[in-house]
Amino acid sequence: MEQVAITGVGIVSPLGQSADDFTAAMQAGRVRIVQAPWADPDSGRYAWVSTIPDFDPTAWMDDRVVDGTDVFAQYAIAAAAQAVADHGAELDPLRTGVVLGTTMSGVQSLAEAQRALDLEGPQAIHRKLNIKAWPNMAAGQLALRWKLHGPLLTVSSACASANDAIGTAAQMIEAGRADVMIAGGTEHGLCEILYHAQTSYGMSQGTPDPTMAMLPFDRRRTGIVEGEGAAVLVLERLDRAVARGAHIHGMVRGYASLSDGHHPSSPDPSGRWEAEAIRRAHSDAGIGSDAVDAIVAHATSTPKGDTVEIAAINEVFGDRGDSLLVTSIKGSVGHTGAASAAMGVLVGLQAMEAGALPPVGGTAEVEDGPLFRVVVGEPAKADIGIVQVNAFGFGGQNSSLVVSRD
Repeated sequence: MEQVAITGVGIVSPLGQSADDFTAAMQAGRVRIVQAPWADPDSGRYAWVSTIPDFDPTAWMDDRVVDGTDVFAQYAIAAAAQAVADHGAELDPLRTGVVLGTTMSGVQSLAEAQRALDLEGPQAIHRKLNIKAWPNMAAGQLALRWKLHGPLLTVSSACASANDAIGTAAQMIEAGRADVMIAGGTEHGLCEILYHAQTSYGMSQGTPDPTMAMLPFDRRRTGIVEGEGAAVLVLERLDRAVARGAHIHGMVRGYASLSDGHHPSSPDPSGRWEAEAIRRAHSDAGIGSDAVDAIVAHATSTPKGDTVEIAAINEVFGDRGDSLLVTSIKGSVGHTGAASAAMGVLVGLQAMEAGALPPVGGTAEVEDGPLFRVVVGEPAKADIGIVQVNAFGFGGQNSSLVVSRD
């Protein structure tokens, strides 16, 4: 894959509602983990989330759109509006499409509607519940906003959704189906019912200390903290971007997606299929593993997830030591689900521009096993030309994306 440029970026995240704010916070190693509304420390129920403070949807859309959308779609609209503005050119409606990833979609609207039904009856249910809750409505709202008639798809491949959306969109450009694609992921699944499900399933141990709640690749880790937000890219055919003198943030060079085929929520312990996804992305990019300078790892802060990803990276890259830098966004913003890989791409793009990969937020005691450098404490300065972004999800969704500076 050689013809797909990234010419627009946008984000709504717990650490900032612009790409500059988010990446600056990541470089500084900032962490936003706060007490969940449903926590009850007095009874021993500790619950932590990574939320977006002060998000105002009316800054990005009119009241009618706000009334007809769930927050997951509102985040996508805000991030896409930034990305399209950054893109800086008029969109051709017939040659521009959208591929957006989401996992939980409108679960919050559905939960609120069920509560309203139980407490007040059918008349209390929002009349626009369908268009608020359905997974495709975030992508649909983007097409509506810019009156687009190109490809329109929603991808729901768990935590791999954004990688799969970006990779699919890039393939559409390569195949000539579009000149420009708006692609990324969005998530707003923070609600009490999911918290109880996740803790009973063993995804979090409910630590009383927020600084211990989300520590990727750290021997002291206690599990997952849920995050939220959206990150969106504008992808463009390279020759078109060059001809109009666009600012090119980077290139989508390679993408792979395959099934782990092992378990609904746990990866194959050997890491062989995660490793295969990483290798196939290299093949698509036409590079060897030695060309990759840095990885934005999936790194969910769970023993099964982190140790398997370490094994997969070790298998593919061998003992690279400090020549392979690895970070993760999740220590800083929690697990943002379908948005996480797109946020990781923004981190990778900024790292290539700045010549420094940000640290894993909060992580200090790296577990035994990595044959690479997990960046902790402060950014790792290096000449970074190629970054790989991993995303592995429930259901055996394994994906990897390669982006380059040029």
